[in-house]
Amino acid sequence: MSDYPPCRLAVLVSGSGTNLQVIIDKIEAGELNAEIVCVISNKRDAYGLERAGRHGIPAIVHENCSFPDRRSYDAATVEILRSHKVELVILAGFMRILTDVMVNAFPHAIMNIHPALLPAFPGLHAQQQALDYGVRFTGCTVHFVDCGTDTGPIILQSVVPVEQDDTEESLSDRIRSAEHQTFVQAIKLSVDRKISVAGRTVLISP
Repeated sequence: MSDYPPCRLAVLVSGSGTNLQVIIDKIEAGELNAEIVCVISNKRDAYGLERAGRHGIPAIVHENCSFPDRRSYDAATVEILRSHKVELVILAGFMRILTDVMVNAFPHAIMNIHPALLPAFPGLHAQQQALDYGVRFTGCTVHFVDCGTDTGPIILQSVVPVEQDDTEESLSDRIRSAEHQTFVQAIKLSVDRKISVAGRTVLISP
């Protein structure tokens, strides 16, 4: 039994929400001391919204087309998150780069997962970048979000070997399996109050 009340999570998605589903499953199994208080998507047809609805989680469509710029969109997002008393924000396939408005509102409290071993291959199509470069190993990285593109302090990484006959699809599938485990591990460290940040270094207590 944890000494702390369940951490209030918000999960932001733009697509299918496979990482969201893993987080939901771990919470319902009692393996993660957290509660997802809302799922937010900038895409009305994101399947992650349906996943949330199946589990009775408030699902919010928050489309960016209604806002003149990224900062105003992020300001409205912050209002939604604060209204739900969110403590930790999880980006699970949320296809937008956050501005300082969002980052400063939740310092070291926004987690993202990237399908590469950062700082290698940031940005889009990281799996194809790895194949094009000819690396023998790639993987996934969970990091805190800053105002750059995949540049925030690294929390956890998992290594995935690259096979000679890999395609972008086959490599993505293996990385996704690693993501599901690594993301939950990082979230658990945070909700169990075992993470602190010193500069660019994430410190993990025993």
